[in-house]
Amino acid sequence: MSALPRFSAVQRIPFFEMRWTTPMLGILTVLIGLTVTLYLVQRQFIYFPTRQNLPQAEREATQRGLEPWLHEGQFIGWQAPYPDGNATGSILILHGNAGAAIHRTYFRDLFQSSALDTRFDLYLLEYPGFGPRPGSPSEASLLQAADEAITQLQQDSHKPILLVGESLGTVVSAIAGSRQPDAVRGMLLVTPFPNLAVLAQQHYPWLPAWFLRDRFSADEALANFPGPVAFLIAGQDVIAPPGLGLAFFNGYPGIKRLWVEANAGHNSIAYSPNRAFWREILAFLTHYPSRRAELSRICTPGTLA
Repeated sequence: MSALPRFSAVQRIPFFEMRWTTPMLGILTVLIGLTVTLYLVQRQFIYFPTRQNLPQAEREATQRGLEPWLHEGQFIGWQAPYPDGNATGSILILHGNAGAAIHRTYFRDLFQSSALDTRFDLYLLEYPGFGPRPGSPSEASLLQAADEAITQLQQDSHKPILLVGESLGTVVSAIAGSRQPDAVRGMLLVTPFPNLAVLAQQHYPWLPAWFLRDRFSADEALANFPGPVAFLIAGQDVIAPPGLGLAFFNGYPGIKRLWVEANAGHNSIAYSPNRAFWREILAFLTHYPSRRAELSRICTPGTLA
């Protein structure tokens, strides 16, 4: 009877002792390089500032009826005092991730309109690295700028402060306002989203949340804010999808109210003082009742006039 053939055991080679071929090493090197590069340059896919030198920006501001806003002698944005000088409150605008603060004069035209019967001084905060303001944009730099602006407004005017955040400015407003609840009376969040991670997942589903350098976790920060928060959502928004804004609203436990402009896109909200919902929003933020149950109701799209 012949002997059975003998088979040797398969030898397992540790990963780091494998013989890497030149093509394999090349592919691995490229992947590592792409990952590192994407991590380092990701802010270029988040912030899209329009840059100007200060003299150029001041000339444009004069044409738009704005004045430079300074902090300790340094430019931080633009201001539009109420025309007769008798404002009863201040509105701080925190704009989105593109352009510059000087491009947001539609907020001045809206909130200082006689049609609304309100009296606000308006301040347009410029982010570091936007417009003529030096620096570079990041979560830390934007929040520091917002914190300092709120502190300055409280010290200089002693008037009630409303924060109005637009797109990226909604998460800046939510975090900065929650840090200084005694200074901020209320907030309006226009085309909001709860944090940058969930928004990034909408546009780059292959990107893991932990990969983001800037997170802007507004939903967590806003949870304990004591004042009223108005949410204004664009029903046709493809940049900050309305579902994210609704999730933000539904998850927020504080004093809140929701408005939905059903046919508006991200950049086509109607900033006309003749639209009735603006009067409703300002009334809510400035004269809200004390009982939360009365405030946590939804304005349906049909109620926007």
